[in-house]
Amino acid sequence: MAFQILLNFFIAVVWMFLSSSMTVQTFVIGYLIGIILLIITQRFFPDRLYFGWMWAAFKLTLIFLRELTLSNIAVLRLVIKPKLDIQPRIFAMPTDLKKDWEITLLSSLITLTPGTIVLHVSDDQKTLYIHAIDEANKKEAIASIKDSFESAIKEVSRP
Repeated sequence: MAFQILLNFFIAVVWMFLSSSMTVQTFVIGYLIGIILLIITQRFFPDRLYFGWMWAAFKLTLIFLRELTLSNIAVLRLVIKPKLDIQPRIFAMPTDLKKDWEITLLSSLITLTPGTIVLHVSDDQKTLYIHAIDEANKKEAIASIKDSFESAIKEVSRP
């Protein structure tokens, strides 16, 4: 992936020299030409193209921001209720993630989302123990985390 970024940057700089114009517009045009050339020669790279990875990382960021906003609203509703009617729950969530950084990222995203916190990761790193401030259905909570965060992390980390 780093090679692809450097190659694309190199193509953009060469384009600037060939067109004898050292402007931002010329660089952007050269960068776009580099992207087109990378797409054409995609089969020669063992990994997927870097902008596919960047798009997946951007989608993960958007998913986190959406979940952050929705959970903030949910916690706010709990706080402003006159009667505290919550169902706190600790549940175990199995994970399909393998790498340490993937599990750490998932744990961090869950913990940064208000109303949930990862209490423990099992020794075999296949189960996360999560506390939710108000969760009536454990299966829905697990499915929600797997469908949003875990699948987006897989998309970022897997070819």
